[in-house]
Amino acid sequence: MDPADLADRLGRWSAGRGPLYLLLAARLRRLVDEGELRPGTGLPPDRALASALAVGRGTVVAAYEQLRTEGRIVRRQGSGTRVAGPSRPGPQETTGAPVFLHLLEPQADDVILLACAAPGEPPPILLTAYERALSQLATVTGDIGYHPSGHPHLRRAVADHYTRRGVPTDPEQVLVTNGGQQALSLLARAFVEPGGTVLVEAPTYPGALEAFHERAAALRTLPTGLDGFEAAVRTPSRRPELAYLVATHHNPTGSVLPPLARRRLAVAAATADVPLIDDEVLAHLGFPGQRTPPPLAAYSDRVITVGSLSKSVWGGLRVGWIRATRPVIDRLARLRAVHDLGGNLPAQLAAAELLPRLETLCQDMAAARQARHDHLRAELARQLPQWQAPAVTGGQTLWVRLPHGDGDSFAQTALRHGVAVIPGSGLDASGGSKEFIRIHSFAAPDTLTEAVRRLATAWQAYGGGHGRGDPAPAPRSMAV
Repeated sequence: MDPADLADRLGRWSAGRGPLYLLLAARLRRLVDEGELRPGTGLPPDRALASALAVGRGTVVAAYEQLRTEGRIVRRQGSGTRVAGPSRPGPQETTGAPVFLHLLEPQADDVILLACAAPGEPPPILLTAYERALSQLATVTGDIGYHPSGHPHLRRAVADHYTRRGVPTDPEQVLVTNGGQQALSLLARAFVEPGGTVLVEAPTYPGALEAFHERAAALRTLPTGLDGFEAAVRTPSRRPELAYLVATHHNPTGSVLPPLARRRLAVAAATADVPLIDDEVLAHLGFPGQRTPPPLAAYSDRVITVGSLSKSVWGGLRVGWIRATRPVIDRLARLRAVHDLGGNLPAQLAAAELLPRLETLCQDMAAARQARHDHLRAELARQLPQWQAPAVTGGQTLWVRLPHGDGDSFAQTALRHGVAVIPGSGLDASGGSKEFIRIHSFAAPDTLTEAVRRLATAWQAYGGGHGRGDPAPAPRSMAV
C-alpha cells in the first residue's frame, strides 16, 4: 500500500492522548480488525510511512512491533511488512479521502476542524420553513410518500429558481437528490463505465473525485476552468465520457470563470457531445457586491447543473438537485429508484419554502462570510507571514501554499497540534498540489484565531518539511 494512501486511511489517528506509537498502533489495529486492511496487504516500509506521517522512524517501528507481537502483522527481512493471514479477495475498498474520514471520525472536542466547510448551525429561516412544511404535511392525503424524482413542490421551486436566473426550466428537468454528493454519484453511475475517462480540474472538489473513483474512472486533469477543453476532446478516440467543473467560487481556489469562458466551454462540450457537469453548490456564496454569474446551462441546455442547499443554508438539510434535459433526468430517476425510493419529504417541503428566498438569504449572510474570510487571512498574515493565502471574492475556502515541505505531512503535524486541514494532494487527481493545504473560514473569529495559533505552532514543530523526530503536541487551550 502506498504510504500516502495509508496515511489518508489512518484519519485523525494522532489526535488522542498518549505516546504516538501507541496511537498509531491502535488505529492500524482497528483498520485490520474491521477489514479495511485485508490479510496479505503489504504495509509501507518504516521510513516511507514515517515520512508520510511526519513522525520519526522509531514511532512506526514501535507501532509495527506492537502489532507483530499481537499477531496482526508479519514482518520478515527482505519481504517487508504485511497484514497477517493469507491473501484473499475482500469487499470493495471504501473511501480513504480525508474530507470524508474527518466526518466519519468521532468529533473530538479538542480538534478544530478546518477540513469540511459548511455553516455551523441552521439559520432561523430554516426553522420557519420547517414549520410551514409541517403544516402542509397535516393536509396531505392520497400520497404514499415515495417520490424518486423528488416532491413536485420542490421540483417546481427548483425550476422556478433557474427560470428567474435566465435559464427557463420545467419541473420535469429537475431531479431532487439527498444533497450534492448523491447527485454526483448518480451522474457518475449514469455516464461513466469502468475505465472510462472523466475530465476534471486540478485541483477540484475531492468528493467529485471519489464519486468518479468509485466507478473506476480514469481521470484526466486540466487547469482550473477546464482550460484546454477543446484540445482535450478534439480526437474522437480519446473523447471523455464526462467532464466536471466548479465554475463559480471554485473549490478550493475560489476562482470564478468569466462569462466568455463559460459560453465557450458550454458550446464546446455540446459540439463534442461530452456531458458537462456544472457544480453550482457554491454559486451563491459571493461576498457583498458580487453578482452570482449565470450557470453554464444559460449557454447550452445540454449542460448538467448540480445544486444543493448544504453550503448556502445548512449541511444537515440534505437537499440537492440535478437540472438537465428530460431524457437525462428520466434515466437518473430510474437509477436513483433502485437505491433510494425518494428523499425526506418534510425536508423537501422546507426546501421548497426556502428556494424563493435563497438569494436574499445568501446576500444577508455575505458580509459575515467576508468578515470571517478577512479575519482568517489577517491572522495568517500575522502569525504565518511566509504562507501564501490569496484573497477570494466568495466561497468558503482558502487555498494556501506552503513555502516548503508538503501538505500531506504538514496536515499530520497540524493534527497533532489540534487542527484538521485537507492536504492539497487529495484535491488533485494529477498527483500535484502537494505544496498546498485547504482550510475553510466558516468558523467563528475566535476559533479561527486559535486555529491559526495552533497552525503556527505546528509549522514551527514541522521543521521546514523535514519531518524529523516526533514533535510534542502544543498545549490546547481551547475546546471547539
